[in-house]
Amino acid sequence: MQKPVLSMLADHDAYIAEAPESLRPLLVRLRAQLAQALPDAEEVIAYKMPGFRIGNSIIAGYAAFSKQCGLYLSPAAIASHADDIAAAGLKSTKTGVTFSPIRPIPDGLVEKLALASRRENH
Repeated sequence: MQKPVLSMLADHDAYIAEAPESLRPLLVRLRAQLAQALPDAEEVIAYKMPGFRIGNSIIAGYAAFSKQCGLYLSPAAIASHADDIAAAGLKSTKTGVTFSPIRPIPDGLVEKLALASRRENH
């Protein structure tokens, strides 16, 4: 597994500002989509990456690498939307989906995944 290219930062704005320039627009958009899908979630830095927490549960997190980004959710959210992820041409692991400027994650998929992760964690 790749390690995020960024160090421990204080908040989402600082994390995005330190990300590779080509990935910043993807991160800004992803953050906004997650905030919209999870309006009662608190923005936190957890596991050295930005996340959205409700209660004691991290519902979603994201990270920047050198050439791609990752969205991290509950395993059940990934599994329940595996067909949608594959249809978008994206790769996934048990807990994450990777995407890039060439192949961004579709808006609707972000919302579906965030809401599914919320159902599993809360």
